[in-house]
Amino acid sequence: MRDMTFSEIERLGAAVGEADEAFSMDEDAFRVFYERTARPVWAYLSRMTGDARLADDLLQETYYRFLRAGGTHENEAHRRNYLFRIATNLVHDQRRKPRADRVEMTDGIDAIDTRPEGNVVNVAERSSVRRLDLARAMARLKPRERRMLWLAYANGSSHQEIADALGLKRASIKLLLFRARKRLANLLREPGT
Repeated sequence: MRDMTFSEIERLGAAVGEADEAFSMDEDAFRVFYERTARPVWAYLSRMTGDARLADDLLQETYYRFLRAGGTHENEAHRRNYLFRIATNLVHDQRRKPRADRVEMTDGIDAIDTRPEGNVVNVAERSSVRRLDLARAMARLKPRERRMLWLAYANGSSHQEIADALGLKRASIKLLLFRARKRLANLLREPGT
């Protein structure tokens, strides 16, 4: 083992002190926050990446970065927006780097066989066919459109929250959501879906 100088020890001590300061949220407060936000953040990550395993990893990284940032937040909504912003950035980062084991959303969708017309289909089967159609249509949307629709309708986020999470201006969200909904509706009306 090599000898350390006094200045190196001081730097290590300062780094440990900074790390302790970053974890300013106490355990109980974090547990409550995690229980309220983990499921919607995971669903968002899963939908954006198309891979449940990757969503698990990104969820862990999202909360780690949230705790490391150690910023003071005005209220619960601000913390939640910041969390979704981190998740969005992680998805962007993930798409930038090539991965051999990455699964695209459309791989499993085309392989599933739907019933031919003329067969009687019960309510549960119709529901699964509708979900399949929606999944196919969502997979054909642009990533930003997918993220906006997910935040707006699956998470119930306001326009301001969507703008904060995606790094857009609030004034443009209404128009962009309108266009994304219209594109999704057109995709759902196409023959074959």
